[in-house]
Amino acid sequence: MYVHTMKSKHLSFFSLIIFAVCSFELHAETKGINTKVVAPKENKKNESTENRSNKKPYSFTKEKFVYNPPMRGAPAVRIGGGTRGIGSQTIELVVIAPDHTGLTYNEQPRLYWYISKPALAKLEVTLINDKSDEPVYENYIEKSTTAGIQSIDLSKTGIKLKPDLEYRWFVSAVENQGQRSNDVVASGMIKYVVPDSSLKNELLNADASSHVNIFMQNGIWYDAIDSLVTLSKLHPEAPGLREQKISLLKQVGLESVANYVQKDNQ
Repeated sequence: MYVHTMKSKHLSFFSLIIFAVCSFELHAETKGINTKVVAPKENKKNESTENRSNKKPYSFTKEKFVYNPPMRGAPAVRIGGGTRGIGSQTIELVVIAPDHTGLTYNEQPRLYWYISKPALAKLEVTLINDKSDEPVYENYIEKSTTAGIQSIDLSKTGIKLKPDLEYRWFVSAVENQGQRSNDVVASGMIKYVVPDSSLKNELLNADASSHVNIFMQNGIWYDAIDSLVTLSKLHPEAPGLREQKISLLKQVGLESVANYVQKDNQ
């Protein structure tokens, strides 16, 4: 009888251990703790494939946003846009900027330009502020092998714009370094402004579509066009994006760039 009692106690003790282990694994699973139980890889693959297939394509609003220039009636400051020859080539070089001084909320924005065909000449990008004759930034870009919209990201140059200071930026097609009078030159103006706290919060809580609308309503040209170009690269098939970009370009008189976007589905 004593032996039977001891066996019963041992069985009860082991039962408690098994119960405790099972309870811990169940608790770990509900709390997200990593246990040794791993789902088969095939199930994970099937699940991820199913999730991707159920995702809806990115859709942009069809409502046309209206760009609100910050300085109505200001004198035209954009230079270039005409078709000129470089040697045997005839090209059009255009900065993607408004006719007035365009604004940005980014101290290191991305600057865009358009070239109608591959350039046989090197491209030079220059940035000068209105308080100095010396360039803030000056660098050559190797000959472009493609036509279309191109850009430079100032965050990769170390250059930071100072608030409320106007800068003129140039893109020059340089065929002969010794004869700069033959350059094809395009330029525009840019100014970095710091948004107030309420606008920062509005942008923080807004989606991508609302970002573009906020930028356009407040006359923040460079951020509006950068947002549209970036979204177009991320979601090339998204309806509405290309139309918004074409509309924004036409609103500031960049018809040739808008035609390129429309024709080449950029």
